Amino acid sequence: MPITTENSSRIAVHAGDTPARTSKRPVLGIKRRYLIRMALILACILLFMGCAYAAMWLFGSLESETAKGVSLHPAARGELLITVTEDGNVESAINIDIKCEVAGGSSILWIIEDGKEVKKGDKLVELDSSALEDQINTQKITYNKARAALIQAQKNFEVAQIAVKEYIEGTFVKELEDIKTQITIAEENLQSSQNSRDYSVRMFRRGYISELEMKSQQFAVRRAELELNSAKMARDVLEKFTKEKMLEELRSQVETSQAALESEQASFELEESKLKRLETQLKSCMIYAPQDGMVVYANEVGRHGQQSVTIEEGAMVREQQDILRLPDLSQMQVRVNVHETRVEDLEVNMRARVKIQGREFQGFVVSIANQPEPTNWFQGDVKEYATIVRINGQPEGLKPGMTAEVEILIAHLKDILMIPVSAIVEIRGAFVCWVKNPEGQVERRPLVLGMTNDKFVEVQDGIVEGDAVIRNPRAVVDESRSNVAETEQVNVEKRFGDSASIPQTPSEQDTGPSDRQMGPGADGPRPDQATQPDTEGTPRPGREDRPGGNQRGPQGGMDLIQLDTDKDGKISKAEAPEQMRPFFDRMDGNRDGFIDAQEREALRNQFRPGERSRSPQRDPQAPPR
Repeated sequence: MPITTENSSRIAVHAGDTPARTSKRPVLGIKRRYLIRMALILACILLFMGCAYAAMWLFGSLESETAKGVSLHPAARGELLITVTEDGNVESAINIDIKCEVAGGSSILWIIEDGKEVKKGDKLVELDSSALEDQINTQKITYNKARAALIQAQKNFEVAQIAVKEYIEGTFVKELEDIKTQITIAEENLQSSQNSRDYSVRMFRRGYISELEMKSQQFAVRRAELELNSAKMARDVLEKFTKEKMLEELRSQVETSQAALESEQASFELEESKLKRLETQLKSCMIYAPQDGMVVYANEVGRHGQQSVTIEEGAMVREQQDILRLPDLSQMQVRVNVHETRVEDLEVNMRARVKIQGREFQGFVVSIANQPEPTNWFQGDVKEYATIVRINGQPEGLKPGMTAEVEILIAHLKDILMIPVSAIVEIRGAFVCWVKNPEGQVERRPLVLGMTNDKFVEVQDGIVEGDAVIRNPRAVVDESRSNVAETEQVNVEKRFGDSASIPQTPSEQDTGPSDRQMGPGADGPRPDQATQPDTEGTPRPGREDRPGGNQRGPQGGMDLIQLDTDKDGKISKAEAPEQMRPFFDRMDGNRDGFIDAQEREALRNQFRPGERSRSPQRDPQAPPR
């Protein structure tokens, strides 16, 4: 569209109005934001100046307090609680262990969720039963074969018994009767033959028969006598020998069949017990809750802090291995590990206070282990003893595994004189403190100390109530700092014993005193000792230069410096041994991926023998308990 003069003037007017109308709002917004920024900057400056003034006032007050020098604390009487405080884990005092009853172990097909509440009879675990089912089928075949053999042995035994009875009451009687019949017939034949012979003799004498007929009758008598004797002999043999022989044979068959029966019976019972055991194990593959409770997996943690036993679906479990635990939540206890320096103070039935998630309970010590707990590589030589503290009553809302803080009451001292631990200094085995008298003079007082709770200590002798004890003697009393330079006469024989009391070996008795004795009057260092220069350059005996003489680190194992294989002065995670890698990130304080010399020294100081790993830091000036 062409622009005319009228249109151009209208456009010009509108173009001039629009900037004039819209230019005020941005200017006002910029001014408002500028004022807000300036106010914020001014507020920050005032806040900074206030903080600086407060800091200057605080440091000035501290300097003034330091300038005053002495911090006093009056020796006063009061009550002193001696306690041992440790962290532990809540557990049930009574647990029902659910074990794997399958011979040879099995794998878990299904398991209930960990921590779930169950009722009596609820299904807990299902183990793999396929191998057991195959074994049961094979065992049934063996069982039936053993049962058939047993039945046959029973029948054989019964037949053998019947055979004995049959012979005694049947066969033998029949044979004996047959022989008696033959004897009777033989006797009748003999009598008849004798009568015939006598008649033949009379007839022969009268001449009625011939001599041959008479001899024939005499032979008939002889034959009848022989038959009678034979029958009698058969009767004697039957009664004296045949009967005994047959009875022995039949009785031996009875005994043999009885032994076979007993053998088959034992074999059958064995196979039957195997079948029943397999069937019982098959039933054991389905585990049900024996009582109400909460399910806890029986996972175990190994010596190096890694989980050695994991309960989950698909995991293999061995025979008699714990799978689950059903704790009795009405009877709970806490297991704590007490350091070896404090375990001697504990006794059974000592009262205790238990704090769990903001709740407090009362309890008592029920057991103290007489052997230390196993330590891992990271703990080193720290020895701790498991102590069980039972919680009173039937607490509700507690679950196994909760973290608890346990404070065990060792002693409750009443109306005793006590002062702060920081006011005591040990000098050559004696404990002293410094008291400021009313004249402003500082006096050194030897002390006889009692029990302590790491903050205050019982004073049995040395000061009286109301004495102003210097609380910071090492900061204001020169004598407390110079005791290190004091010399002490050492009685070597009293401390280490007389060298003459050491029993000598036969070789030493022959050759005289050993040249390796390092007592008073020894001529020099042992031959196997290396020397190392002291601060003045003079060689002195030492073991650091011996081969392998100082190769032990803070945990009593290999020194960390030996792990530096590339000799760059640092240890990487790849150079660390397998058992050290799980703790590498915790040992790497600056998170640079390496353990340098400063971090190695910090680890060495942390794991010195006898130093407590979890207990609160104790005042270095505190007397021993």
